[in-house]
Amino acid sequence: MAKLILSMDGLVLKEIALTKERTTIGRKPHNDIQIDNLAISGEHAAIVTILSDSFLEDLNSTNGTYVNGQPVKKHFLKDNDVVELGKYRLKFVCEAVSATSTEYEKAPALDLPRASPVAGGAPVPRSPTDTQVGMRPSTHYSTVASDSTPLQSVGVIKILSGGNAGKSLDLSKTLTTLGKPGVQVAVITRRPQGYFLTHVEGAQFPIVNGRTIDAQAYPLADHDVIELAGVKMEFFLRS
Repeated sequence: MAKLILSMDGLVLKEIALTKERTTIGRKPHNDIQIDNLAISGEHAAIVTILSDSFLEDLNSTNGTYVNGQPVKKHFLKDNDVVELGKYRLKFVCEAVSATSTEYEKAPALDLPRASPVAGGAPVPRSPTDTQVGMRPSTHYSTVASDSTPLQSVGVIKILSGGNAGKSLDLSKTLTTLGKPGVQVAVITRRPQGYFLTHVEGAQFPIVNGRTIDAQAYPLADHDVIELAGVKMEFFLRS
């Protein structure tokens, strides 16, 4: 499990396990990690953790967010990365996930319109086993995909609008990324309990059946209509 080690001036203050899918960092008390210092914005940054991957996003903070000395807006966290917020340091520690015994299943990506590059940090090469809808091969997001306990029904995404209307994609892998980097990104995770939609990037959260979801994982039901990055798509289960 990934964790953060909070320190200041070399003194370790605490360790925080990233058990939530969205962990917020800021000066205000409602944040998951509260740092009561005027150099820290009320809502400074957030970390989204999906399976073994964690993504850091600066929430338009006043003094900025740095990783390994470089200013970032969005960053795919790697083991031993150091997030710098004023005088505070958050070291990201994550045990490597072994994929030697994992079966991989390739699936074609649906090519949505090209998006602008994501600002901040160096891009992380995408794994050839990733399923990414509307994302180009070089982005901040790299995932390890593995099938969990097989479900009786396989989920499918069908594009309803835009240039790819009518195309569909089987959600047979553990993690499928959808959206446009720099605009709006979400992931659909396949679990033994079903399929879940989680917001990863962008000021706007995904819309399901006309209602905006929140930061928590949203359980998808048969024939839910998702709106993401200006594209409508239908989720359904195929036996």
